[in-house]
Amino acid sequence: MATQTRAEGFPDAFQKQAGEPRYVARQPILDQHGKAHGYELLFWNGREPIIQDNSDKAARSMLDKTVAYGLEQLACGLPAFVRCTADLLTGQWVEVLPAHLTVLELPANTEPTPILLAACAKLKEEGFRLAVIDYAGQPESGALVELADYIKIDLAAVDADQRQKLLRQLHGSAAYLVATHVETQGEYGQASSEGFDLFQGYYFCRPEPVESHRIPGNRLIHLEILDDLQNDPIDLHRMSQLVMCDASLTYRLLRLVNSPVCAIRQEVTSIQSALMLVGEATFRRIAMLAIASDFNSDQPAEILRMAFVRGRFCEQAANLCGLASSEQYLIGMVSLFPAMLRILIEDLVHLLPLRHEAIDALLGKGNPEGVLLQWIVCAEYGDWAGCNAIVRANNLDREQLIWLHAQAVAWADAALKSNA
Repeated sequence: MATQTRAEGFPDAFQKQAGEPRYVARQPILDQHGKAHGYELLFWNGREPIIQDNSDKAARSMLDKTVAYGLEQLACGLPAFVRCTADLLTGQWVEVLPAHLTVLELPANTEPTPILLAACAKLKEEGFRLAVIDYAGQPESGALVELADYIKIDLAAVDADQRQKLLRQLHGSAAYLVATHVETQGEYGQASSEGFDLFQGYYFCRPEPVESHRIPGNRLIHLEILDDLQNDPIDLHRMSQLVMCDASLTYRLLRLVNSPVCAIRQEVTSIQSALMLVGEATFRRIAMLAIASDFNSDQPAEILRMAFVRGRFCEQAANLCGLASSEQYLIGMVSLFPAMLRILIEDLVHLLPLRHEAIDALLGKGNPEGVLLQWIVCAEYGDWAGCNAIVRANNLDREQLIWLHAQAVAWADAALKSNA
């Protein structure tokens, strides 16, 4: 079984408790510059999204788990968007959450009763923020819209003409206008030109490939390093010379080696000593982190965060599937290299030193080497049915995957801080 190291912020919240939410996905909300503004948190109880169950028990359970996970860790200290019902707000259940970090989301079709409006006003006075989601101009939502700090409009449900009408109606509002279900660069460009402030969706993982795009020379050195990292043992002298061809990569690598990610007590000042002190397996991992960081220098940082999570999860879960952990780490990380480098995955895989099975996994051909990557992609989207189908088809331990995913998220956040 893969080594499990508990990560700060994700202690006992993932213990098996029947009927309670045991899984959380976080979906980034980005600004015009590709910087994370906050994260929407989606909870699951093993059967369905928890917020679909309007019982007091489900509401309490969801909030208790939010506290247990640690809202600040889940959202990296940024605003955490948590879906709510009217009962959650009027019953004061949400007051267990840290007000300064929490955005309370209410559907636009929620009936704005005097009790609910009074509760919303009180919560805002306490420091909570309010979001109205799936806004489509519903007349009954007017009072909530006036209180809202964020107004979310679903691009998949409201066409361009309707959005123009809504945006005219909202002109002068102090609320952030958030476009949701933004899945392509074209949709992002359209929403941005229409005047939206924030964007939720995975468009940033799909930058439009640049025609006739050539990988810069220093990036080709990185690919050569990746090739050498597959050797066992690593040629210490050659690896040191390759890494030192790029000052930026050398700096990033030494920063990571001397960070809590490696947890070594002796300061490292050279690539050769780094390799000898941390060992080849750890060196391969942190070299990949450094290379990915360099690849992503011109793209939103959220792509890098997701690559770190994918790589770490696939590495840690590899033993559950009888797969090689080092190759799985590579597959997880490389899956987002096309977004970083703005080239097609079909063009990239032939430049990389990968087995045919690993290439097929990256191309989504449904082979065993791609199972963990498929699962983590479903988890990113909050596609619980997809996660379950993969678990059943491959006889995997769902609870173990959930735990390892949480660990990967915490590890990636720590790695990003060390790499800043």
